[in-house]
Amino acid sequence: MLAALMLAGGVAHAGADDTLNKTGCMACHAKDKKLVGPSFKDIAAKYKGDKQAPARLAEKVRKGGAGAWGPVPMPPHAPERLNDADLKEVVASILAQ
Repeated sequence: MLAALMLAGGVAHAGADDTLNKTGCMACHAKDKKLVGPSFKDIAAKYKGDKQAPARLAEKVRKGGAGAWGPVPMPPHAPERLNDADLKEVVASILAQ
């Protein structure tokens, strides 16, 4: 897959930007500013040092939810829309901000 290269915290995550755009994440999130949802930098800061963060965030993306960052709900992202490998890569790239 030809994709943009995301450089976050000095770690390259090939394909993460492409996946974030393809799945609609960038419609509500931005790397460094709040849109509808929190910025990826704010998410990374909130979960910094939390060893359970990758699993927690993956579950939040998979199941959706509301309340952690405000009243606007995040829709669930089914495996048909975002496969497990891409989900893991996206979460790692967000936490590396």
